[in-house]
Amino acid sequence: MHKSLRLAAIASACALAGGALYGAGAATAGQSTANSTHEPYNIGLLVKDIDTYYGTAADANGVYQASPTSPYAKDLARIDADAKRYIDRAARKAHRHGEKPAVVFDIDDTLLLSLDYEKRYNYTYNSTTWADYVNKADRPGVFGSAELVRYAQSEGVEVFYNSGLSEAQRTAAVENLKKIGADVNLDATHMFLKDKANPPSYLSACATPGTWTCTTVQYKAGTREHIEKDLGYEIVANFGDQYSDLDGGYANRTYKLPNPTYFVS
Repeated sequence: MHKSLRLAAIASACALAGGALYGAGAATAGQSTANSTHEPYNIGLLVKDIDTYYGTAADANGVYQASPTSPYAKDLARIDADAKRYIDRAARKAHRHGEKPAVVFDIDDTLLLSLDYEKRYNYTYNSTTWADYVNKADRPGVFGSAELVRYAQSEGVEVFYNSGLSEAQRTAAVENLKKIGADVNLDATHMFLKDKANPPSYLSACATPGTWTCTTVQYKAGTREHIEKDLGYEIVANFGDQYSDLDGGYANRTYKLPNPTYFVS
């Protein structure tokens, strides 16, 4: 996962970013960096706002966790409730028309919560510490995420994963998703990760063996296009914590989950 801008979301994102659907009639502003002459929001106060939003507290093992009664958890519950209603309708419609419905999930901070990493490293990113953290395969689940994955499967909807994690992190990602109860379609034909050494042919416009120039949008939208055009599925819903997880089309509806801790362009 390349985290290009940390702490770049404006303060209002802490309380509001996750409470609405992206691509379902809601405003899409709030994740862009602002060019302004006025004094930016104080970073110390922003960190406090983020802690309040998550209800951040260290557990008995010293691991930072989000509170199940936090504004963050409440925002997620609203999104999940809407998504379940929509998936139910979309699945029934797709099956009536002989289509193969699918849902696509990002992984980092869509299914697996990275709050402990953010707190420990003061909202900064380092490829080595991040790889070590991911490879521990011990992140808690984003509230409601595993249940939503299982719900989609129960409705006859094919589950796919579209993540910025690298191919080298596949084993850890699978292990971690199993731990949180999202043990659905965790094989290589359903979980798409970045393979810069041997990129798939459907990304040939921006990636060839050893040369990767794909933006996040190109990579993720290109993968969704592959799921629809090559594999024959109709993506009824696409879930992500970044707008770059969602932009580029090839999904009937997109759901933006809250994440005020970093921004991926």
